[in-house]
Amino acid sequence: MVVCGDDGLAHRLAAELRGVYREQVTLVVPPSGHRVRQPVVGRARAASAALLDMVNAAVNRSGNGDQGGTGRELEATEPTEDVLADAGVERATALALVYDDDETNIRAALTARRLNPRLRLVLRLYNRRLGQHIEELLDQSAALATDGGPGSGSGSTTVLSDADTAAPALAATALVGTSKIVEADGILLRAVERNPPRPGEVADPGLCTLALLSATSNDPAGADGSEDSGEQGPQLLPDAAAVEAATGRGTVALEQVSYSGPPLPAGRAGVPAFGELFSRRLRWSLAGLAACVVALAVALMVVTGDHPLHATYVTLLDLFSINEPAHNDDIGRQILQLLSGFVGLLLLPVLLAAVLEALGTFRTASSLRKPPRGLGGHVVLLGLGKIGTRVLTRLREMDIPVVCVEADPEARGMATARRLRVPVVLGDVTQEGVLEAAKIHRAHSLLALTSVDTTNLEAVLYARSVRSRVRVVLRLYDDDFATAAYRTLRAAHPSALTRSRSVTHLAAPSFAGAMMGRQILGAIPVERRVLLFAAVEVAGHPQLEGKTVGEAFRAGAWRVLALEVSDGERGEGAVQQGVRESRLVWELPDTYVLRGSDRVVLAATRRGLAELLGRRARRGVDV
Repeated sequence: MVVCGDDGLAHRLAAELRGVYREQVTLVVPPSGHRVRQPVVGRARAASAALLDMVNAAVNRSGNGDQGGTGRELEATEPTEDVLADAGVERATALALVYDDDETNIRAALTARRLNPRLRLVLRLYNRRLGQHIEELLDQSAALATDGGPGSGSGSTTVLSDADTAAPALAATALVGTSKIVEADGILLRAVERNPPRPGEVADPGLCTLALLSATSNDPAGADGSEDSGEQGPQLLPDAAAVEAATGRGTVALEQVSYSGPPLPAGRAGVPAFGELFSRRLRWSLAGLAACVVALAVALMVVTGDHPLHATYVTLLDLFSINEPAHNDDIGRQILQLLSGFVGLLLLPVLLAAVLEALGTFRTASSLRKPPRGLGGHVVLLGLGKIGTRVLTRLREMDIPVVCVEADPEARGMATARRLRVPVVLGDVTQEGVLEAAKIHRAHSLLALTSVDTTNLEAVLYARSVRSRVRVVLRLYDDDFATAAYRTLRAAHPSALTRSRSVTHLAAPSFAGAMMGRQILGAIPVERRVLLFAAVEVAGHPQLEGKTVGEAFRAGAWRVLALEVSDGERGEGAVQQGVRESRLVWELPDTYVLRGSDRVVLAATRRGLAELLGRRARRGVDV
């Protein structure tokens, strides 16, 4: 395996491949003086090196004499043809290009495909549309170079985005307090932590029970870090007997939810509402003038004895000064006409202000909007960079009201905010008054996703000083810093929800799984361990092919969750046994026999997935 990159994702990915899948990895990184975000990369590299040392030490203690999981590191400014050749791309199984720049990754991918047509490529691209075209181009090139035969073994290409991989987890954390969300073919799956059942109470397993939590765990969703594989750790993918025998242990159950799940008020799009057209002060002024008109009409009806409609008509004529003077009428009628004329004078500036406010609202409809008056229960999103833009799109897909804060008016997410008509506050979040302008005192949660750790932490601390119970989610690169910040915030505000997340930590398992040749749908953290969700072809896997769903289940390793069928295709066995039909057929009976033509969605531990792929993971080590 060859991994080329210039930030923390490359080091995390290399550690993942070495420690979990026992692959020989060559890591290509820029020299120390040319690395992107040097402090972040340095900390990530140190963490991955420490992680690898821990893995090697555990293996040595266990007496395992395998030589797998070794690797080397090269330094190069750019992944040129000579650099890729020196890294051994011609003999490699897979190549991951995870540079922060899309152009660098594409240029290196074209070169690598020419050097080795059978190479499995994994690219990190932010531009999804361009990524689809590049994936088709590279696959076509590989097929032509290897004669395109079905058994030619031509290399595959997978285009991933760390932003897309981490966005669902970050958005879900802000909404429901957990990042344990996986999207499978448009269906949103949520891992719910449940307390131990009371005596005589039967726990609802949902779609299935994913894990038994640690009996002594009181910190199930802390900061990112290495996984704890000790004896007190969680039990992943337990069988029915283990779940039934467990006492005093909570469970993690898988549930199917929809985008409309979070109970937050829906945001408005399209034509501005009446409350957005006119300010509250103007609305009160109009209401007061209307009350004056009604009072004058009633008074005129009492004085003159006219019909209510006629009295109202005369009052309006006096209001707009188009009625005849009442100098020949009695004194009461004259006083009412003078009062109506005075109210008419007050009405003119109010009407002019209403017209100007409405015109101003419509003129700014296509530009950046300001947070509407009275907004509450919304999500405040800090930073409209690569990650923030993806999270913003996810939140708006779920119809969740969002207010963004961005210091750079030319940030890449500003166009997305204009298109989605999301309110944006321009300013430095560390400056006083910026978060107040985003209505943080009435917000449901705060997502701090800027690229600077200290900025995110400062914004969270200030938000907590304004509203102590606001839910906060921090994007932090440094794991040690994330752990310290999380524990301190939780100790200072025990009744408020605090989460710290690392994008590289959330994205690395998906990239590693793609390098192993399978489609990884997502990952769900369970305490300090991770469960992967993958779509796997049954053909070629003796552990699955020809076996029933119950027989294919391997406790602690993998579990079949769903059967994928194409549009209009029927899963014959599943339909005959009463399973609902959809593109992903869930709740498969244990008696359904898996065929070679089937494609299934399964949950697996990282070691279990490595075993299923035909590679033996390091015994005793599940990092």
